[in-house]
Amino acid sequence: MTRSIARPPEAVVTGLGLVTAAGGDRDSTWSAVLAGRSTAAPDPALDGLPVSLSCRVPELDHPVLRRRGSARLDPVSRFGLTAVAQALDQAALDPREWDGRRVAVVTGGGFGGARSQETASARLAEHGPEFVSPYFLTGYLGNMVCANIALYFGVTGPALSTSTACASGTTALGLARDLLATGQCDIALVCGADAAVTRLTVTGFAQLGALSNTGSRPFDTARDGFVIAEGAGALVLERPDHAAARAVRPLARLIGYAASTDAHHLVAPHPEGRGAEQAVRAALADADVDPGDVGHVNAHGTSTRQNDDIEAAVLRRVLPHRPPVTSAKGALGHTLGAAGVIEAALTVLALAASAVPPTAGLREADTGLDIDVVSGTARNHASSVAISNSFGFGGHNAVAVLALA
Repeated sequence: MTRSIARPPEAVVTGLGLVTAAGGDRDSTWSAVLAGRSTAAPDPALDGLPVSLSCRVPELDHPVLRRRGSARLDPVSRFGLTAVAQALDQAALDPREWDGRRVAVVTGGGFGGARSQETASARLAEHGPEFVSPYFLTGYLGNMVCANIALYFGVTGPALSTSTACASGTTALGLARDLLATGQCDIALVCGADAAVTRLTVTGFAQLGALSNTGSRPFDTARDGFVIAEGAGALVLERPDHAAARAVRPLARLIGYAASTDAHHLVAPHPEGRGAEQAVRAALADADVDPGDVGHVNAHGTSTRQNDDIEAAVLRRVLPHRPPVTSAKGALGHTLGAAGVIEAALTVLALAASAVPPTAGLREADTGLDIDVVSGTARNHASSVAISNSFGFGGHNAVAVLALA
C-alpha cells in the first residue's frame, strides 16, 4: 500500500529587505538589477591578489545598527539585521507586539563572520593571543547572524542556521516553509547573508579558477568566472491565515520547494545536471505546477562555464517552452550563501512588476546554450509563476517556486 504524503501548504511573503553592493535598501538593489547595471569595482583591499574585483556593500546607516554594541558586530550580522528590519517594516510587523514564541528565524550562509576571522588571525600572528578580541567568536561563528536576529527582535521560537554553500539561502526558505506548515510558528524571518570578501576567501576561489577579473557575464560566450560579492536578503514568511487575520496583502506566495544532492564532486556540478534537474522537477511537483506554467526563471547563473552550460541544459529539458531567464549575478556579483534569499526577493519584485530584469554583463549570448536569456533592457513580461535556482559546492541544489499573491 502506497502512503500518500500531503503537500505542505504554501507560505505567503509579506515583506522583503535587501542589502547589496547596489545599496543598503531594496529600492537601490532593484533599480540596479532592473537597469542591468554592474556593481563590480576594483577593490584596494585585494591588491596584489590574482583577482581584485569585488562587489562590496557601501557603508550602512540604519536605525537597527544604532543599538549599543552593534559596532562590534561582524559585517555579516550587520547586513542581516538591516535586511530583516526592512522586511519587518514592509510587513507591518512590530516585534514589541508579537508573541515571540510563534516566530522563527531561519538563516542561510556559507562563511559566517569571515571578516572577524581574518582580523583575529592577523592579530594572533602579528601580536599574540592577548590582542585577539573577546568578541572574535561572537563575530565569527556561523550561527551568529541567526542569533543576533533572534536577540534583537525578541524571537523565542525556533532559530536555525543552514549552510549548504551557495544554496544556503534557498535551503533556509524551504526549512522556514516547513516550520510554518507543521505549525511550529506563524511567522518566519528568513535571511541569507554572507560577507566573505576577504583576501583569504578570494585567494581560495581564485586558486580554483572560479573568479573573473574582468566582470560577471552570465551565459555570455566570453564568461570566465564570477565576481565575489557580499550582502543579505530577507523575507518575512507567514501562514496564509495569519497574514489574513492581520489584513495584510501578501507580496507573493512560496508555493513549492525542493532540494537534492549531486553526490558527484566537492566543487564541480554533475556533468549532466542530474541533481539540479531532480530539484527543479521536484519543486514544481511540490507546487503542483506544470512546467509549462513557469513564466520566468531566476537562474543560479554564476558566469562560470560549467555552471551555465549545465544549468542551461537542465532548463532546456525541464522547460522546453523556453521561458525568459535572468541572472542577478551579472549586476550584484555572487553573494554566495546570501544569493538564494536575495534572488528570491528579486523574483518577488519581478513578479509584481511584470518584468524580467536583464542579465548585466551579457553582450554576446552563448547560442549553444539555447535558452532565452534576457539581455540589454528589462523585458515586459507578466508571469504568475517563477522559479529561483540555487546550486552550491558540495553538490547542494535547492529550488524555490514563487507565485503572484
